[in-house]
Amino acid sequence: MTETASPVRRGRVLRSTAALAVLLALVAYVVVQYVSGGGGAPRCVVRSADGGDSGSGSGTSYELTPEMAANAATISAVGTTRGMPERAVTIALATALQESALRNIKHGDRDSLGLFQQRPSQGWGTPQQILDPVYSAGKFYDHLAKVPGYSRLPLTEAAQRVQRSGFPQAYAKHEPDASLLAAALTGRASAALTCTAGREPGPGDPARLRSELTRSFGTGVLPTARATGGRELTVPVNATAGAGAGKGTGAAAGAASRRGWELAHWVVAQASVLRIEQVSYAGRVWSAAEADEGWTSTDASADAGEVRIRVASR
Repeated sequence: MTETASPVRRGRVLRSTAALAVLLALVAYVVVQYVSGGGGAPRCVVRSADGGDSGSGSGTSYELTPEMAANAATISAVGTTRGMPERAVTIALATALQESALRNIKHGDRDSLGLFQQRPSQGWGTPQQILDPVYSAGKFYDHLAKVPGYSRLPLTEAAQRVQRSGFPQAYAKHEPDASLLAAALTGRASAALTCTAGREPGPGDPARLRSELTRSFGTGVLPTARATGGRELTVPVNATAGAGAGKGTGAAAGAASRRGWELAHWVVAQASVLRIEQVSYAGRVWSAAEADEGWTSTDASADAGEVRIRVASR
């Protein structure tokens, strides 16, 4: 007769096996955190201007994923490049937060797709076009610009004029977060957006960075390579200061500063995708290696009048 293990012994074996599995999972987690630099899941945080430039103050804040931040930065860049005001960017961001949670999704109600859940069958474009964030944001602004007095309307009403949603009041709840994002991504708030622990391994591609910058901001943004093996690019801010640059010295300086922070925040928001190592502007620097510190002080004269971007070498 074959001898079988007693219920007590089998229970001990099962408990030991479960304990070993938990221990191995814990070891694997610790190893991953050590290799990746720790800090938990990748995240981005945007803070209000009264939260302090370093992001360590007590102002209002909103946390989002790197994917959400990258899409938000694209929506903002497309809007400002078209000459749309910050209010239009806020409306667009609140709409995308409600429709897709700022994710470029390939599904939705009926044939709805993308950041704004636009429908090919309703003339918004082909599925491939709608799934391009630059295109879909542009189409949203095209329709918003046709709404009379949209900047003076309640956000939910302005968004509904474009979207024709079955839940028109849902947009309003996203206005505070969208306003925070718009202030940072249009450059009105300085050093207000930071992202941590999100860069994929491997070298960055300066050519791709140039391409994505010009896709979002247009050909007026022309990064140039510095003598650092091609890994560091600069974007002259004065040349892309936008509207208001010619309205006196003070206005020009203010427009240039705003444009500089708009570009700097855009790059940080795209850091995971484009494998950005460092961004500096106006005496502040963001580093992927020390991203938990946010924007720290550096030599203001080193990057006067330009945004400096360094892509990862490995």
